[in-house]
Amino acid sequence: MKNFKKVMVIAAHPDDDVLGCGGTISKLARQGVDIRVVFIAEGTTCRYLHPENFDQRVIKEKIDYRNKCGTKALQALGVDNYVFYNLPCGKLDQEPVISIGKIIEQEIKKYEPDTIFTHSKKDVNVDHQIVYQATLQATRPGAKNAVDVVFSYEVLSSSEWNFSEPFAPNFFIEISKKDVDNKVKAMSYYDTEVKPLPFPRCEDMIRMTCSTRGSQIGVKNAEAFSLIRGLVR
Repeated sequence: MKNFKKVMVIAAHPDDDVLGCGGTISKLARQGVDIRVVFIAEGTTCRYLHPENFDQRVIKEKIDYRNKCGTKALQALGVDNYVFYNLPCGKLDQEPVISIGKIIEQEIKKYEPDTIFTHSKKDVNVDHQIVYQATLQATRPGAKNAVDVVFSYEVLSSSEWNFSEPFAPNFFIEISKKDVDNKVKAMSYYDTEVKPLPFPRCEDMIRMTCSTRGSQIGVKNAEAFSLIRGLVR
């Protein structure tokens, strides 16, 4: 953790960051690590089959509300550096991957992170898959803005639903009960996204997942990641 100086979290939608690495964000923020969160798409219009047929003012209000939830959630985790690009939710596969990659490249160029956390290529959510691929493109070795370390995180209600190719972590970060509590509090701001058990995006599952990942490495709580690439200097 001492090698993490400037961390960037790249998320397809507001709430993916909290579900994927909210406890780690909380831990790093408490340690004084610089953190920037980049949201590529809004998380709302996928609920509309044809968004153009609905009142655009209402849709904008819903997108703005989701972003406000994201802002409050990040504040609960101790982060005040973030950006919302609000590309259409559920339609990132209709955007040229190179365009999304260029967004990420520009963010990396401005912020100069040493570590990036982003989605897993195994997620069932196509937006997550596209953000993963765009991140690989933006952080390819040899690029002027290549970063030292790239991690994938798991997202409840997406990663675990790929039954044929489940998320397989190879890197764990121990987090405290306070960090778990902060993660739960942050997710609670997304009141449109949280439902009771057995739905995965709920307090019980968040706590159980942190406990389960912790038990895999002999600690009380942890978050699990897949190390895509790491450079030790």
